[in-house]
Parts: sequence; structure tokens; C-alpha cells
Amino acid sequence: MKKTVLVCTLVCALTGIARAQSILTAAAFFQTVSEEYGKIQDYEASVDIKASKLSMEGRVSFKRPDLLRIDFSSPENQVIVFNGDQLTIYLPGNDAVLNQSVQNNASTPSANLATPQGLSLMSRYYSVAYEVGQDPIPLEEGSDDMVVRLVLSRRNTTEAFRFIKLSILPHNKLIRRIEAVTPQGETFRFDFTNYVINQGITEQRFIYDPPSSANNYNNFLFSE
Repeated sequence: MKKTVLVCTLVCALTGIARAQSILTAAAFFQTVSEEYGKIQDYEASVDIKASKLSMEGRVSFKRPDLLRIDFSSPENQVIVFNGDQLTIYLPGNDAVLNQSVQNNASTPSANLATPQGLSLMSRYYSVAYEVGQDPIPLEEGSDDMVVRLVLSRRNTTEAFRFIKLSILPHNKLIRRIEAVTPQGETFRFDFTNYVINQGITEQRFIYDPPSSANNYNNFLFSE
């Protein structure tokens, strides 16, 4: 009888140790995501952006360290380009080009949350937790995409977003969805699909010549 109790006790103890070893904290999982993005030299992906009543679709291109371009199919022909020094937005509906110089220093935000720099900033200014747990769940009801969902809560009130939800594909640690909520309750959602990783995108991809007929507005973020 004593031997049976001893064996059962050992089995339970070993089971508990095995379970403990299989638990990956949210911060540790987020670190694995950051490490995978650290291996990415460039990528392209389809992106679907929703904010309030606004809906946009396009193709995003990224190249290390901070080159970004989005060519939109909706609104058709709209373009956003960031070349590390300047943000350029072409709005075909207004026949306008918005240009904004960006100071290049350590405090400059990443051009995109789904980049190594963006993830680094998020880990610095937001605390990380699982929304449900470490096991994958459907992206949404009826979806075949299984994701690990993280909730990042801001550490102080100066951050632009009150919290950010990241839906991560567990097999490759790529971001499937970003949902960012402002203090006013406005939600921005970015869906990324059809990733193509490390295909050798050249810097020429991020040189954009807008139509010569468009009106140019410089430093639009600080214009009165």
C-alpha cells in the first residue's frame, strides 16, 4: 500500500513538473516573436486596414532597417512610402502628395508595428499578457486561422494606444492581426496575409515618384 502511494505521489509530482515546463509566459512568447522578426530582412504581405468606417486594402513591402511601402488597391492607386527619412502619402482622390520629414533618432517610432523596430517599442512601452492562454484559438468565429492572442497594455498614459491586441500565427510567429485601441475607444485593425519572406527586395522598391500634376503639401503633420 505504501509503495502504491509513493508511486502515485511520484507520478503526480513528475506530471506537475512536466506541466510547469510546458508553460511559456506571454513575455517569453512575445520574445520569440521578436526574435523571428529579427531574422527578417524583407517581406511583402497583403494588408487589410479598418478604422471606424474606413476600409483599405493593399500590398505592404518592408525592408530592414525601416523602409516601408504600401500600394493600395482600395483606395485605388493610393500609396504610402517611408524611406527612413521622409513619409510620403499620395492621395489620388485629392490629387495631393503629403510629405513629412521624420527626425532619425532612437525615439522615432517605427514606420510599422509589424517590424522588428515596432515590436521592440511595444515591449518597451507596453506590458504583455495572454488574452486567453498560450494555446492557439481561432482568429475569429468560423476562421480556420489558429492564433495565439496577446494583449499589450500601455505602461503610462502618454502612449497613443490604450492597448494593442496581437494575433500571432504559432507555426511561424508572424503577425496575423493587429488591433490597436486609442484612449477614445477608436479601433484600428490591420490584417496581414500572404506573406513572402526574405526575397531580396531592393531599395529601388521604396523610391516613389508621384504624379507631377499632384499638389505637394510639406510637413503636413505640423501645419496649422
